[in-house]
Amino acid sequence: MAAPSTSEQLGTLAVTYDDVAAAAEHLDGIANRTPVMTSRTLDARVGASVFCKCENFQRAGAFKFRGAYNALRQLSPAQQQRGVLTYSSGNHAQAVALAGRLLGIPTTIIMPDDAPAVKLAATRGYDAEVILYHRQEITREALARQLGQERGLPLIPPYDHPHIVAGQGTAAKELFEETGTLDLLLVCCGGGGLLSGSALAAKALGPSCRVVGVEPAQADDATRSFHSGRLHTVHNPETIADGARTPSLGTITFPLILHYVDDMVTVSEEAIRRAMHFLWERMKLVVEPTGALAVAALLDQAVVAPEARIGLLISGGNIDLHRALTLFEDS
Repeated sequence: MAAPSTSEQLGTLAVTYDDVAAAAEHLDGIANRTPVMTSRTLDARVGASVFCKCENFQRAGAFKFRGAYNALRQLSPAQQQRGVLTYSSGNHAQAVALAGRLLGIPTTIIMPDDAPAVKLAATRGYDAEVILYHRQEITREALARQLGQERGLPLIPPYDHPHIVAGQGTAAKELFEETGTLDLLLVCCGGGGLLSGSALAAKALGPSCRVVGVEPAQADDATRSFHSGRLHTVHNPETIADGARTPSLGTITFPLILHYVDDMVTVSEEAIRRAMHFLWERMKLVVEPTGALAVAALLDQAVVAPEARIGLLISGGNIDLHRALTLFEDS
């Protein structure tokens, strides 16, 4: 369904490139400067030069650590002592838990009871208090409001927060610093934190670079929102890309995406499986389904850019190995 237009919000964007640059300073020496990988086979398949920024090698296994650490670092001493609350299906949960442990901040994480086991175990392993909920009984947002009021904890949402967006944008900043000029940047999209931050950085560092967001076709709220200019929502979409099961873009990320992103495309579940299989088998990269979205867009020809220099953000690698083998049976 469509919500009221957010066009009136476009006059003031919540994040600037200066915020991304400041986040990079906060993360220097803390976050991993993840590698940029190439593949002659991938280049030959798509007829272009492709550069994969591998955030599956980031701390906690995904780009989410960048935004989480940047956000928690900027809390007041009183807020840090009290602790923080967030909700996530996994990668943001792990990131906040790890950032909290590094900074000495107590963390409470709301996770769905069907969250990937590997992500749940890692979040608990970083000393977070995990509260499980059932998706069909209550929304995570409602539970967060309830717990936040009861415990007096500030909420650090997974994507709709200026410090989160700025932190995520540092991944694209590093990519451009290593590769130089790019003609095209492909970025997966769930709630839009990585896409909006990366697009902002890309337009600052390579104004002519075309930025395209990629979503699962079965969770296409951001694509519909982008093309209509009105915020659309989905409810518990059935996709193997669990990082893209967010209900909608946010009030911060949506205007940034409308302003800085050039296009949005979708890919099928089968295309995600094939891309994930390619990354594991040919590039030896352990990548989760959401992390394979950008590669899927190229291999499935949702985006065609012959002879271009293309950057891809591989968002994360947190997947249960047994689950991965099941997915590969269908690819």
